[in-house]
Amino acid sequence: MFDEQSRYRALTPYLVTDRRGRAVPVVPVPPAPEQEELGIHLRREGQRLDHLAHEYLKDAAGFWRIADMNDVMLPDALAEAREIRIPRKTT
Repeated sequence: MFDEQSRYRALTPYLVTDRRGRAVPVVPVPPAPEQEELGIHLRREGQRLDHLAHEYLKDAAGFWRIADMNDVMLPDALAEAREIRIPRKTT
């Protein structure tokens, strides 16, 4: 279900019942990785998190690490942020 690189790949989904009474599989939120801060990026208009992840982390799919470093669950929560904390690239 998840890519080999995904932080969700090893998590076990569980079932919850929605308002209609249907059983819906849910993947738990993984624990936050230990990350060291590289610094603060002053965002310019048009810059997206996947662009910043590519620039700093050399992995556009690592945008979630930037979101996590900034204590947001959804990347859109940083849409208007001027200053964005950037994690150090892991080796």
